[in-house]
Amino acid sequence: MTVERIVRIIAGFFIMLSLALAHASGSADLAQPSWLWFTAFVGFNLFQSGFTRFCPLDIVLKKAGVKQGCGL
Repeated sequence: MTVERIVRIIAGFFIMLSLALAHASGSADLAQPSWLWFTAFVGFNLFQSGFTRFCPLDIVLKKAGVKQGCGL
C-alpha cells in the first residue's frame, strides 16, 4: 500500500469520525438534509478510494486532460 492510499484512508476516516462525533454531541443533525451529507460523501469517497483505487474525480480529471505527475 502506498503513502497516498494510506493518506486517503486516514483523511476519509477522520472526516467521517468528525461528522459522527458532531452528530453524537448534538452539534450536527445528520437526520436532516444539509450540506453535511456532502461532507460525508467526500469523506466516504476518500476512505473507499484508498482501498479500491476508484475515485470519480480522478476519472473526470483524466478525461479533462489533466496529466498525472509525481506531486512535486
